Amino acid sequence: MLLEDVGNEVYKTWSNTKRRDEIAKLVQGYRSGLPAFILCRMTEAIAGSRKRARKFLHEMMPPAERQEAVTRESGPMAEFVKDCLL
Repeated sequence: MLLEDVGNEVYKTWSNTKRRDEIAKLVQGYRSGLPAFILCRMTEAIAGSRKRARKFLHEMMPPAERQEAVTRESGPMAEFVKDCLL
């Protein structure tokens, strides 16, 4: 079992309220300088899927903020961030 799999197993035991609270902390972290790709990667792990991650992020971030995050992201993670946020 990989270390990242351990986290995924823990996240599966969390209630939706706990997941929402932890993702909200990540969104605040993003607003304080956390890179968008880390926000998306961690949110996807906590939510359990990219589709659920996108739903949480759409609820917590206004469209303009999500678009700005996508615009700022470059390199190999740009498409991943776009898929999560838009």
